[in-house]
Amino acid sequence: MIHWAGRIEKELEKVLQHVTGAQQMRSIYNEKKSQFEIKRNNPKDLVDRVARDISKLLNSKSKALEKLVREAEQLQKEHVWQDGTEDGEEETPLETSSSLELEFVDDPNFKNKVNYSSSAVQIPTDIYKGSPVILNELNWTQALERVFIENRREDSSLRWQVFGSATGVTRYYPATPWRAPNKIDLYDVRRRPWSGSVSGLTLKLMKTSVMEMLDTLSDDDYVNVAKFNEKAEAVVPCFRTLVQANVRNKKIFKEAVMHMQAKGTTDYKSGFTFAFEQLLNESSAPRANCNKMIMMFTDGGEDRAQEIFEKYNWPNKSVRVFTFSVGQHNYDVTPLQWIACANKGYYFEIPSIGAIRINTQEYLDVLGRPMVLAGPRAKQVQWTNVYQDALGLGLVITGTMPVFNLTADSTSSQNQLILGVMGVDVAINEIKKKTPTYRLGANGYTFATDPNGYVLLHPNLRPKVEPVTLDFLDAELEDGNKEEIRRQMIDGGSGQRKIKTLIKSVDEASHQYILGLVLPTYSENHIKANLSDQILQVQCKYFGSDPASSSPLALYCNDLELSNNNTEFLLNFIALMEKVTPDSKQCESLLLHNLILDTGIIRQLVDKVWKNKDLNTYGFLAVFAATDGGITRVFPNKAAETWEEDPEPFNASYYRRSLDNKGYIFTAPYRSAGADLLNPENDTVGILVSTALDITIGGKTVKPAVLGVKLDLEAWTDKFKILASNHTDSRQGSNTCGPNKGCEMDCEANSDDLLCYLIDDGGFLIMSNQKEDWSDVGKFLGAVDPSLMYALYNNSFYKRKQSFDYQSVCERIQNSEAGAARRGVFVPTIADFVNLAWWTSAANLGVANVSPCSADVADEVDAEGIESKERSCVMIQTQFYFSNLSNSYNILQDCGNCSSCLFFYCRLIHAKRINNTNLLFVVAEKLHIITKPSTCFDSNIAENTSDCGRGHSFRPPLYTLLLIQLLLLYQALSPHDQSLLH
Repeated sequence: MIHWAGRIEKELEKVLQHVTGAQQMRSIYNEKKSQFEIKRNNPKDLVDRVARDISKLLNSKSKALEKLVREAEQLQKEHVWQDGTEDGEEETPLETSSSLELEFVDDPNFKNKVNYSSSAVQIPTDIYKGSPVILNELNWTQALERVFIENRREDSSLRWQVFGSATGVTRYYPATPWRAPNKIDLYDVRRRPWSGSVSGLTLKLMKTSVMEMLDTLSDDDYVNVAKFNEKAEAVVPCFRTLVQANVRNKKIFKEAVMHMQAKGTTDYKSGFTFAFEQLLNESSAPRANCNKMIMMFTDGGEDRAQEIFEKYNWPNKSVRVFTFSVGQHNYDVTPLQWIACANKGYYFEIPSIGAIRINTQEYLDVLGRPMVLAGPRAKQVQWTNVYQDALGLGLVITGTMPVFNLTADSTSSQNQLILGVMGVDVAINEIKKKTPTYRLGANGYTFATDPNGYVLLHPNLRPKVEPVTLDFLDAELEDGNKEEIRRQMIDGGSGQRKIKTLIKSVDEASHQYILGLVLPTYSENHIKANLSDQILQVQCKYFGSDPASSSPLALYCNDLELSNNNTEFLLNFIALMEKVTPDSKQCESLLLHNLILDTGIIRQLVDKVWKNKDLNTYGFLAVFAATDGGITRVFPNKAAETWEEDPEPFNASYYRRSLDNKGYIFTAPYRSAGADLLNPENDTVGILVSTALDITIGGKTVKPAVLGVKLDLEAWTDKFKILASNHTDSRQGSNTCGPNKGCEMDCEANSDDLLCYLIDDGGFLIMSNQKEDWSDVGKFLGAVDPSLMYALYNNSFYKRKQSFDYQSVCERIQNSEAGAARRGVFVPTIADFVNLAWWTSAANLGVANVSPCSADVADEVDAEGIESKERSCVMIQTQFYFSNLSNSYNILQDCGNCSSCLFFYCRLIHAKRINNTNLLFVVAEKLHIITKPSTCFDSNIAENTSDCGRGHSFRPPLYTLLLIQLLLLYQALSPHDQSLLH
């Protein structure tokens, strides 16, 4: 087998080097070294530059926000209150707006149809639209349209501009048709990320009220929930102190509240004592230490608990107390009113379900009083964490600022009300554009976190449902170093910290985000092209004439006209280059220069190497090259038409994996669940093989390109069987050998008895000598041959690491009371792992557990999302990768039995790493299964067990014993008598 593995290694190395032209491409780079230079990346300079660019972006949005707030406060101050309209008066704002027929145009910046001449209004269904408060709000906010339009004229990159009123009215610009997420429009701007003796219905109201209250809290808040009758205790026993009001903790609270039972009588003293001790406990538990408040939900009581307030809260009254009377009762509410008023709080009534949403958020008006009185000192732009835009813009953050009521009240003192919050959205994609991806390389990246450790930017931030709260440690494979990075970033200390390849820098503009940079060692340098005008013109002409090349030109030039037709798109590029030079401000000159440099290099590679090869004779469907300048060239042109990989190299998994690993990386085709691998008629399966090209010039090394081929599976399976056989390609002297003969079997002649596999570093099948296995190429070996994968894992060929995907989406369970249903088996494909932990050197990771009998399942943990058809869940994943086992030859004796299976098995397995690849060569006897009998007669209740064995004696007759004795005596005496006779 070692000989076979050696032949496979030599054949791959010889053919791939010859066809891809890797050495020739190195020579081309050397010939053109006068047209570029290799520059050193300074990680700290890079992260500081990105931080400055993002700060500049956010500052420009902040100016627009501040202008909106000033204008809104002045407009409301000048507004004359109207109690309502009388007969014959003008139409209400709602009637006027509903009669308008606006024309909407598609705008890719908003991913929506918009109208730039108007704003639009959204009011939740549970708010009465004809009330004087709402009508007056619509009147004075109508004048904000002028400011919205002025802001957009000054900054065309502005996205949604929004005013969210404290009354629930949302006015947003530009106008677009509102898309309610549900049949009943319960969207409420006030709930967006930016802004005792109980029984029966009353208990349900109370539980719902508490859960609604929890939804008003954000990650910046700390909370605990207690239930009390004669004694108070936390609803979640393990939450002994205040905990962060993040998504996970709030979900735990809600589940505990839903299981509460009513019992006993109400003792306010026990409840308030517990609450004050939680708030005033100076322990090491983290907390915000800003507004402190207690919210009590009850169906009534006579006790005022005055001695508790005297002990804990008076005279400073540092803790506000809000009381909520839940349900419809005839008791005296005076004690509840007194408790609230005596502790700078407020008293609310929740008589029915309809009152819950409004009354559980109006406490915010009370908390806003000190902010309004603080005036300009409270006018600070606050930036939210990441969330999904309700109007389809995608992931956004929002800069927010409070809008104060500047009118005087009846006593001519300053008003203490907050009118609402003004917001300006910034798309996350817009922030990503500020990162110099071309200098970081395909596997380098920037990331940013907020003060709670949630990521603003990260390549693994891919939320599918709300809420979007991904902790930095959940986005990475957690280890001690990354825990320290997170802690340092949350603390926001000045200066820098270097841990391996990460540089941390603090954004000095106080935008609440902290920026970091991950830079692989091979990206310490980057290429910077220096092309003359003459070279640019020549290369541009060639680029436009090559329809088999693809590139992200749309990212490089602003005014480039887009087209789905590749040839037409390239012609548009030529036309643009004839109007402007690549160095004009309309194009990113550095990116475009590198792109054109790569175009010339690829052209020479095609002319000098690829055009001279007959790919069919080598069993190749295509040869390709992808460069860090953005070019992907596939040859021949016919193969380019069916190219299914991402044309942007930095987004292609094969490109990123090749950079992270040495040698040739084999990638099986994408397999969707249940999809057929082969086209029934003319098509065959293509296996990608890629390798990174490294060049060294002036002592500096870079990886500027990835080269590769697409193997024809059928042709290379034939070649694979020949290479793993006891004869040469000429097939002379081939002898069939059986398992009972003394000769050595091989993978070609003895395919009925031997399984020969090539498996990649994640445990996925790449090639097999069994034709029936072709449909399994790309599948996890644990699904194809579970016992074999189990043996390889048990003998340390593979290691596995468990991780958690906190952004998974699961189908909603229809009936939670139906009991425990059978769990489904999750069998991974290549696509399940290409985006998982790609920054590690173990590039190809499978997602499954295996046992001798079956593949295990992926566990899931339900998370929030009550109304949606899909739910967010946490998926536990097991990732397989090569261990550090040496490449030496190994024999594994796999003779076990599976007690839960209906068979025994025993076979020899040989495995050998293929050098300079990500492949494992495995040869195994076909599984000889000894099937257990379907019926076994091993017991019967009618069986007589009394005959269980006893001693038996041999008793011959007496005369027989005497005869034997005489014979023995005769034999003993005979020799002596004879000696005397002589």
